[in-house]
Amino acid sequence: MEHHKLPHPLIAVLPVILLICFVSVAVYLFGADALNGASQMALLLAAAFCLLLGKLTVNAHWHDFEKQLQKNFKNISGALLILFVIGSLSATWMISGVVPLFIVYGLKIIHPAVFLISACVISALVSVLTGSSWTTIATIGIALLGIGTALGFSSGWIAGAIISGAYFGDKVSPLSDTTVLASSVSGTPLFTHIRYMMITTIPSFLISLLVFGIAGLLMKEQVSVDAGLYEQVLNERFNLSPWLLLVPALTVFLIVKRYPPLITLFISMLIALVCAYFFQPDLLFEVAGGSRKSIAELIKGGIITMVGKTSIETGYAEINELIATRGMQGMLNTVWIIICATCFGAAMASTRMIESFTLALVKKIRNTFGLVGSTVATGLLTNLTMGDQYLGIILTGNMFKKLYEEQGYENRLLSRSLEDSVTVTSVLVPWNSCGMTQSTVLGVSTLIYLPYAVFNYVSPLMSVLIALLKYKIVQGKSEQIKSESV
Repeated sequence: MEHHKLPHPLIAVLPVILLICFVSVAVYLFGADALNGASQMALLLAAAFCLLLGKLTVNAHWHDFEKQLQKNFKNISGALLILFVIGSLSATWMISGVVPLFIVYGLKIIHPAVFLISACVISALVSVLTGSSWTTIATIGIALLGIGTALGFSSGWIAGAIISGAYFGDKVSPLSDTTVLASSVSGTPLFTHIRYMMITTIPSFLISLLVFGIAGLLMKEQVSVDAGLYEQVLNERFNLSPWLLLVPALTVFLIVKRYPPLITLFISMLIALVCAYFFQPDLLFEVAGGSRKSIAELIKGGIITMVGKTSIETGYAEINELIATRGMQGMLNTVWIIICATCFGAAMASTRMIESFTLALVKKIRNTFGLVGSTVATGLLTNLTMGDQYLGIILTGNMFKKLYEEQGYENRLLSRSLEDSVTVTSVLVPWNSCGMTQSTVLGVSTLIYLPYAVFNYVSPLMSVLIALLKYKIVQGKSEQIKSESV
């Protein structure tokens, strides 16, 4: 890739401003339907503007954009496959009765006053075990959403608690791909990275639990508890056998055995589908829509569940909506917007707009606070522009690694700053792969859960605050940290 001169920082920020304006107009005009095409077009128009601006100001070349686009697509290809499998996994876990079983058990165990804090803690524990916020939200997250809905909590609060817990677990789990990536990019031993993250992560998580605890106590008298109705209806429509717990148990076994995420999710989906054939044949016949109950219709119902939309009639609209599934087809808009966001990210990278903006920040660095603040700001910017957290971690890490080394800061400070910014805030951006995925899986718009995802916006603030206080931040020991044993 040819390195043309850098655009001026004020020019570099224009495509981002334009994108935000386009997306705002799309949301204003189309509301929740903005993700059905309007937001995607906003990303493509902003990408086109970025390329035109790059050509006019610094003579950026089209083939540089093509090369960057190929590189970006290569990086997200695995995530796109996982997305389709997650669509099928969520559907089979629902139609097999696994999620309804969790909902019924949860309604019996969890009191409304502690539901939000329980949802956050449960999501955190599962995410630490799986190392994946996506898997956590696609499985136990959907069940917790059902429990919270039955208890009468708003979808924003429920999704915020689930996402806060899931991203805490994802951030500190040694099985997490983002945790491994951040430590690798910065050259920090994995467990050194995780231990150092606890300085900012534990306070952020405790603040989140405090917020959810207080909110639960304040809302316990306001929520309308329909637990009995939900339990009755779900028991009538599903055969809720304890044997269904084998599905999550086998999934956990595969995770512990360290099978690749794609293989684990795929096998879990197939196991759930087999359980649906054994325990919920009547529902599969209903999904198939045929008048005859035959093996062919049963197979057809299973295929429709995996790839298309399903709707089970219960007599209650809110419960119908809760147990409806969208399969792989429900992920198409998500994949669509990720592809468009990747195009915008490639345009920003190939025209060196992101690099220009980052270097402008670097020039203002005078101390630890400025260095960490600039890293966090760049991480947020890459989430807004690149459309994928993996690209954001790699780009931000490579941009700042040399600067941290030159100024004598520990590599672990960079790795922690990457996680405190890129990893946790990706889910707050509607057109980022994480934000789009979680909003699709949970059926809750990113803008609706954003104010309640406490952990995800407290984390970058905590990172900057700790840098301001200079707590356990030293210089001149990079080599010592590098050589520390895992």
